[in-house]
Amino acid sequence: MQELEELKALFEDSLTSETPLLNQVLGYIKKRNGKMMRPLLVLLMAKLSGQVTASSYHGALSLELLHTASLVHDDVVDESDERRGQSSVNAVYNNKVSVLVGDYMLATSLKHAALTGQTRLVELVARLGQYLSEGEIIQLANTGNTDFSEAVYFDVIRKKTAALFTASAEMGACSGGADEESIRRAAAFGELIGIAFQIKDDIFDYFESPELGKPTGNDMVEGKLTLPALHVLNTTASEEMKAMALRIRRLSATPEEIAAFVEQVKEQGGIAYAEQVMRGYRDRALELLPVTADPELRDALEAYIDFVIERVK
Repeated sequence: MQELEELKALFEDSLTSETPLLNQVLGYIKKRNGKMMRPLLVLLMAKLSGQVTASSYHGALSLELLHTASLVHDDVVDESDERRGQSSVNAVYNNKVSVLVGDYMLATSLKHAALTGQTRLVELVARLGQYLSEGEIIQLANTGNTDFSEAVYFDVIRKKTAALFTASAEMGACSGGADEESIRRAAAFGELIGIAFQIKDDIFDYFESPELGKPTGNDMVEGKLTLPALHVLNTTASEEMKAMALRIRRLSATPEEIAAFVEQVKEQGGIAYAEQVMRGYRDRALELLPVTADPELRDALEAYIDFVIERVK
């Protein structure tokens, strides 16, 4: 997709500095950059809504920079040493450098939001920043909870992950010239995809794979219980298993206990349940695609959704 290649070039250019250390860290971040799933969604939804405009490019870049900055900051908060199978920025440099570079990227994100020339799009980026922070705080506060609420889980992922996809789809629709109803449907479409995306990520945590850059039980090492575990804890878990789950939340579980907990969640249908819920969100997203859309564009969006749930990392 030519537009995506142009956006990638713009992303590369935005992460440069005449300050040697800053430029070095930004270069490291650029090398780790992923598939640009969210910017691609901006471009696809802009095309669906009319056309890709200069505002589409700057808006997509603003969202990707904000997302990347939030990951840099999250690794500091979570004390993570790895991101996508590579050493995190804070592991290679240090926490001070990571926080400052994340701040620089946030400022660059706001610059590109302003370059859209649309107050509505600037507000969209600002709102996303609030959601990402709020989701992280809700997740931190939840570590002390003694219940296993799926509602809290979905609240967190709506703000931490789905909000990025919601904003991307809305950004594309707005910048492409869609009407208000189409913008609303685009935002709903993005949220459904984002929830499915996070459930898929959570399923990955139950399987060992070097490709993922994420060992089995990594979320639980950080005290996080996700959908597969929550379902089992609310339906079939023994008191012993619930006690183990609370130790996981308190960060007092041993690696052996976490491994045993993972196996129990698998055996009691947690993964199958999460996959069923994920596919339900996929189906609801497909229903929101306009039947009058250009067939090639509709195929591209359907392929995008299928990639979200079928990807292997």
